[in-house]
Amino acid sequence: MADLIAQLRAGLPAEAVLTDPDVTGSYANDMASFCAAGTPAAVVLPRTVEQVQHVMRTATELRVPVVPQGARTGLSGAANASDGCILLSLVKMDRILEINPVDRIAVVEPGVVNATLSRAVLEQGLYYPPDPSSWEQCTIGGNIGTASGGLCCVKYGVTAEYVLGLEVVLADGRLLSTGRRTAKGVAGYDLTRLFVGSEGSLGVVVKAILALRPAPPRQLVLAAEFPSAAAACEAICAIMGGSQADAAPPDEGGGPGSPPGTGPVRVGHAPALLELMDRTCVRAVNRMTKMGLPESTEALLLCAFDTPDPTADLAAVGALCTAAGATEVVPAEDEAESELLLQARRSALPALEAIKSTTMIDDVCVPRSRLAEMIEGTAAIAEKYDLTIGVVAHAGDGNTHPTVCFDATDPDESRRARESFDEIMALGLALGGTITGEHGVGLLKKEWLARELGPVGLELQRGIKQVFDPLGILNPGKVL
Repeated sequence: MADLIAQLRAGLPAEAVLTDPDVTGSYANDMASFCAAGTPAAVVLPRTVEQVQHVMRTATELRVPVVPQGARTGLSGAANASDGCILLSLVKMDRILEINPVDRIAVVEPGVVNATLSRAVLEQGLYYPPDPSSWEQCTIGGNIGTASGGLCCVKYGVTAEYVLGLEVVLADGRLLSTGRRTAKGVAGYDLTRLFVGSEGSLGVVVKAILALRPAPPRQLVLAAEFPSAAAACEAICAIMGGSQADAAPPDEGGGPGSPPGTGPVRVGHAPALLELMDRTCVRAVNRMTKMGLPESTEALLLCAFDTPDPTADLAAVGALCTAAGATEVVPAEDEAESELLLQARRSALPALEAIKSTTMIDDVCVPRSRLAEMIEGTAAIAEKYDLTIGVVAHAGDGNTHPTVCFDATDPDESRRARESFDEIMALGLALGGTITGEHGVGLLKKEWLARELGPVGLELQRGIKQVFDPLGILNPGKVL
């Protein structure tokens, strides 16, 4: 331990190496439940690439594990300490190095907060779409580590689609550059995508080149109440998949060679946001915020458009919701009303956390066509285990977040919570889904990752880990 601290301090400012147990303990875990955290040897807060390289060279020489960290808002235990490790916190590397409107890129350090970047590029008429619910706290490095998503992914995609290039410090301290600044590029294997979602297990991201888009018009939101999750999911399928209501009128031909009286069927809409809250979430939000949301509804669907004519798009979607059985459809009249509805959605997880002392937030993504089965199956699991489980979902993606609320001091309730969590993941796989759409694997889902990948997939992924980290010092015990 003394050798480790001495060597770290030899290449770092004194204030960058923290060893007080009370301080280092406060860095030891992220926001996941049921994930053990060890006792770190030190917390290191570098400000430069060279300082990160020094940390990794020291760790390699002394065979000390290193756990990279961002803001620790993760929900899978990926940032949790292991015994005797260096916690490598990158939050001090927080500079926006470049915003280039012509190339439509931003170059940032890993500690830049998502919302800070989003606001900075918006000032130049640009848009960085990935927007996790924790965007006011989470960092770009953490977003890259978990390949995070957000509310607007249904139209704009997830973090991986915006990472053009990276600078990564490898386990032995070498600096690797991947990717490009150009709009296109296919030279060699796509190492950039390999690092996105690797949860710090292959290298330490120290710089990112991110793609930007032109800023869209401000969005308007519609809220629709449904008497059942099945009805809400029927509306979601109609919105995303199109319906006969979207077909051209009978007196309009579909073009040369088309039979008389037929027209092209519109293949769905492109909402900027399509979110679902079940009754448990709606009531929890009301208790916490006093917003007065309709507690009689079984499912509340929020749909937003940022198109040139969002009012017309919302009207079309409102008709689809009504056809699917919506009992009430309320389009927002302006941006203020839209923001109020979005605030209700953003409040869902904090509101569920207020129900019990502990929550386990699942992250199961299924095909949109199976979303109703996922939500109804989760409700049956909640009843089976006599637990409160609220579901919020990025409905346009099929990405559900069942949140198990329980008392961690009650052994029986904790057992039931863990068993229900596992059954929810099993349900997701049975429906053709995945155990994580955006939160990552970390410690929480290692066993389930093996089930999803299968033995051949697991063997190949472990081989990749061996190439990048032959000593196994980067975030050991996580992911694989």
